[in-house]
Amino acid sequence: MNLIRSVLHVLWLTLTVIPWALFVVVFSYFASSTRIYWWCANWLRMAVQSGTFILGIQNRVTGMENLPQGAKDPAVLLVKHQSTWETFVMPALMPHPLAYVFKKELLRVPFFGWAMARMDMIHIDRGQRSQAFAKVVTQGTRLMSEGVWVIMFPEGTRIARGQVGQYKTGGTRLAIEAGVPVIPIAVTSAKCWPTKAFIKKPGIVDISIGKPISSVGREPEELMLEVQAWIEGEMRRLDPEAYA
Repeated sequence: MNLIRSVLHVLWLTLTVIPWALFVVVFSYFASSTRIYWWCANWLRMAVQSGTFILGIQNRVTGMENLPQGAKDPAVLLVKHQSTWETFVMPALMPHPLAYVFKKELLRVPFFGWAMARMDMIHIDRGQRSQAFAKVVTQGTRLMSEGVWVIMFPEGTRIARGQVGQYKTGGTRLAIEAGVPVIPIAVTSAKCWPTKAFIKKPGIVDISIGKPISSVGREPEELMLEVQAWIEGEMRRLDPEAYA
């Protein structure tokens, strides 16, 4: 049954992403970056809803009150990364537009990547690290001044359930350079959508949003250690079986 559900969900995403992406590509030339973002976020919201309806995956969110409340209050979101699920969920959940930091190769993905290319996101060349980080700071600072939150996965890639990746300091370096707080977020998506797996299973994904952590007067490494300690401690609280 889980295999059938997983196949149906992939088919649904494939059938809907093509007209959605073509719509975004064509009409993005006549729309603002904010409108383009919400067009895309609406498809992601539909993808999450279809995940609940077809796959039986439900979200349980705590800590929404910890998010900045002002329309232009900036933030860098640092999120635990276990599967594709959280990349869908975050834009569907957050009240502000988000700007992902991602490798530019994703722009070559048919339809999905073409639509992403029309958004004001931060796509970088990982082979040119110094230039890449300079772009993250310049574009990220501009976006946050416009009320867009920058979202990053500090472990850099999807990490298997119960495992801990290497937390890189790019997110905290950006926050310190821009003088904005970081918000740690724990996500237990691998309970339902295992890392790099095709077959998903029904269940509850916990999304826990931590309190903002000031970046003022901090060093990137020690700030990231605080972020890591909170996220990994919260992961063990939310999914104790995975860390037994």
